[in-house]
Amino acid sequence: MDKFARAMPPPAVMARHPAPGPNMDPALRLRVSPWSYAPLAAALALRLASEPTADLSYLALAFYALAGRPHALRALAMSWLFTMISPGIAPDAAYAAIGRYAVLGGAVLSMLLHGGLFRGSPRGGGIVLATMLLGLLLILHSNFFSPMADVSVLKAVSWAVAMTTIFAAWTGLSQTERVTVTAELFGLLVLVLLASLPLIVLPLGYLRNGTGFQGILNHPQAFGPTMALLGSWATARLLAEHRPAWSSVAFLGLCLFAVLASEARTAGFAMVLGVGLSVLAAPGLSGKPMRRLLPGLRSPRLWTALFAALLGGLMLAPVIAQRFDQYIRKSGRAEVETFLQAYDLSRGRLMDRMWENIAERPLTGSGFGIASEPALMIVTRDPILGLPIGASIEKGVLPLAIVEEIGIAGSLLMGMWLFRLMRGSARGGVASFSVSLTALLLNLGEATLFSFGGFGLLLLLLLGWGGTSTQTVAGTARHG
Repeated sequence: MDKFARAMPPPAVMARHPAPGPNMDPALRLRVSPWSYAPLAAALALRLASEPTADLSYLALAFYALAGRPHALRALAMSWLFTMISPGIAPDAAYAAIGRYAVLGGAVLSMLLHGGLFRGSPRGGGIVLATMLLGLLLILHSNFFSPMADVSVLKAVSWAVAMTTIFAAWTGLSQTERVTVTAELFGLLVLVLLASLPLIVLPLGYLRNGTGFQGILNHPQAFGPTMALLGSWATARLLAEHRPAWSSVAFLGLCLFAVLASEARTAGFAMVLGVGLSVLAAPGLSGKPMRRLLPGLRSPRLWTALFAALLGGLMLAPVIAQRFDQYIRKSGRAEVETFLQAYDLSRGRLMDRMWENIAERPLTGSGFGIASEPALMIVTRDPILGLPIGASIEKGVLPLAIVEEIGIAGSLLMGMWLFRLMRGSARGGVASFSVSLTALLLNLGEATLFSFGGFGLLLLLLLGWGGTSTQTVAGTARHG
């Protein structure tokens, strides 16, 4: 008991830096000036108004990011939304690729203006430094081994700068700021879900392919994974509460419905497996007992909801089976019978080519961020300096993609970095670990971990939040 008391910060410190949790006073969790959101609302209005103002919206976010670390994280989150918003709702932004770099530049400058990248060290210096060194490795590797060095170097620099900036922003927040920004990020995903639901009965919700629900985002394969991350987060919050609210249980049902409606099969797989693995592995990685991490497992209310869901599932078994079959088959667009067949059909050809490249260059890899068939890459360059600002590639199965691009030795270092990230998220609690696992598992369908320009930016923000959870808590105790 004495040892535990010595490890806890004094009451005065706990009052200044309250620990995050489901029972925290909502007024404290969202205590922020309305003026913090007014510029974001103005930027959103610019993004929705017209094509010329759509480009200005990114510039507005870049200036907003300069105001502080919480502002930088909000700006990056809104940049993700502006990029992924449905073309049926907002006009195209002709210079969105450059605009995203402007927002990132504003976030980087904000870190330098508000205390430097290593403010709060050693609270966050370790993960920030490790990410910078990994980025340097990728840049050096690109110079020596990539067939398209300028493309690889730019991708390596972009990812390293984005990931380092996100880590620095999260670890530089006070505990109260962190709880507030966490609630805001969760709230943003909730708003995406709520704003999308009315479109379920309108053609506007199915613009991409006519059957997969995309909501207010530009693709079902963006909406589904977003809802999977939200569903994983919502599930973990339920498990972490002693007495989950009925509204939280109902909200989880909405998340599951949204994932199924999107027909994004990898999203459903990642959410279920991410939550399941987090429940099994979190106690071992975090060093905390399961009863402390998952008090919700002993909640009669949660078990009542699960029993009711099981009973309803048995009563509606034929309907559910039919809907699940449509989900696997993408409403008839994929002639498959099982999830494994669906995965092989969609990713098998890509995996075969990746294996061939690994066999040819097992030690050096074929180049960071380079497609398995480089000749098929379409590189977008800025009109002034000719620098590559976009080079989309289609790859699934992230572990294979890493080995293919940077070789076996580089993959081992990447694996060590990922392990540190996941261990930090596990020590932060089941919510951060579940969301981080789901984010990584989504990369089994499409490798977006190293792309900050599109959907990948949301993954980086959530991995940054999850991976720094333990540093922030430890930092609060040290300040005590």
